[in-house]
Amino acid sequence: MADLNKLGIAEARDALRKGDVTSMELTEACLGAIEDAGALSAFVHNTPDIARAQAAAADTRIKSGDAPDMCGIPLGIKDLFCTKGVPSQAASRILEGFKPEYESTITQQLWDAGSVMLGKLNMDEFAMGSSNEMSVYGDVVNPWRRGNDDAPLTPGGSSGGSASAVAADLCLAATGTDTGGSIRQPAAFVGITGLKPTYGRCSRWGVVAFASSLDQAGPMTKSVRDAAIMLGAMAGHDPKDSTSAELAVPDFEAALTGDIRGKKIGIPKEYRMEGMPPEIEQLWADGTAMLKDAGAEIIDISLPHTKYALPAYYVVAPAEASSNLARYDGVRFGHRAKIGHGDGITEMYEKTRAEGFGPEVQRRVMIGTYVLSAGFYDAYYNRARKVRSLIKKDFEDVFAEGVDAILTPATPSAAFGLGEMANADPVQMYLNDVFTVTVNLAGLPGIAVPAGLDKQGLPLGLQLIGRPWEEGDLLNTAYALERAAGFVAKPAKWW
Repeated sequence: MADLNKLGIAEARDALRKGDVTSMELTEACLGAIEDAGALSAFVHNTPDIARAQAAAADTRIKSGDAPDMCGIPLGIKDLFCTKGVPSQAASRILEGFKPEYESTITQQLWDAGSVMLGKLNMDEFAMGSSNEMSVYGDVVNPWRRGNDDAPLTPGGSSGGSASAVAADLCLAATGTDTGGSIRQPAAFVGITGLKPTYGRCSRWGVVAFASSLDQAGPMTKSVRDAAIMLGAMAGHDPKDSTSAELAVPDFEAALTGDIRGKKIGIPKEYRMEGMPPEIEQLWADGTAMLKDAGAEIIDISLPHTKYALPAYYVVAPAEASSNLARYDGVRFGHRAKIGHGDGITEMYEKTRAEGFGPEVQRRVMIGTYVLSAGFYDAYYNRARKVRSLIKKDFEDVFAEGVDAILTPATPSAAFGLGEMANADPVQMYLNDVFTVTVNLAGLPGIAVPAGLDKQGLPLGLQLIGRPWEEGDLLNTAYALERAAGFVAKPAKWW
């Protein structure tokens, strides 16, 4: 079999079971692809020795006949997940040299299932960003290009390394995390599938925290089926995470029948944003028609508090970030600034944090500290929490009326050029999350599915939002959409 790194999880699993290919062969194909793809800056800590050892163990397990679905599958791991003995930096200078003595619950579950770790993936520092330009390792580059233009494009963020690596076939799939759209927006920008599960479906233990009430890990894969398989290995109750739900993990792949006859799909009027590009509008209309043709009933719905979602998110998320990032002080682990004679501990804290955090992290910590301060707590933070409750209630009301899933665009545009937003107002960058943050505020599952190309040949994605804990049903609707859209485009190799 040629081009083994181009396989998805499902095809690789079936080939491994038949004995047509070994995990070692898959792993070597991916390691070779990673070596040739330095220009993408997707992988930042390579672990070839670990990968080969895990692949050898997976091959033995597959021969014995008791291997789970993810056994032998080579993966990339976002640098936000703690991996034992391997640098886990959250793409920040402040965690330079940090090698955890423990494994995050999700990565441990993947290794227990026999998966293979190729290395750690680039991202926006502490998962704060929508373009992967906020990393101590430098910018990640999208494998796609606009027409005949050589200008480097963003892969989206914060899981930009994961998106770029999967789209460029450097790994069969990758882990991502999503606090306000950080799985779904990059997936849409590179033409892959990205699933943000219900808050609490996957453990957050051992995942470096950004905003604890919003963060959720999920799979970034080459197809909806692959997302279903990988989610099965990542999900599950974890007593070490108090927000993890004590629910059985269903067989998500078994839910993929493609039959959505009679399902009610909501189209929210509030997502028709002013100035939305005609191509996004058309894609949404096409996706709606595809679901209707597949037998779903299309219903116009209203989510009246949507317009307050971005401001509420950009109060709640920085507030939680300022609290979570207080622990990075140069005392216990990571970077510590050199201090001058006569400097005390306060100066050491200040210098360490000034040197260790990049500009976007500093901006959000400052915003968060401000909205939590005594005079502004009620005016900002408490008000944002109340708005969040209203947004959640909007969704509950719609689901109570029998809507099964909600269809929206995934992003307000196709991928933009690296550096294009560098001098823009930060709010312009934050607008990238306009369709995705509501899902995190309400704790719902959401999935981005590639559905077409824009006139410059760049991928565009649609988002489906599901009922809480019903990822199986959401994946099945996404599967029907994926089959109807028939998206098979791949970036032309230039790297």
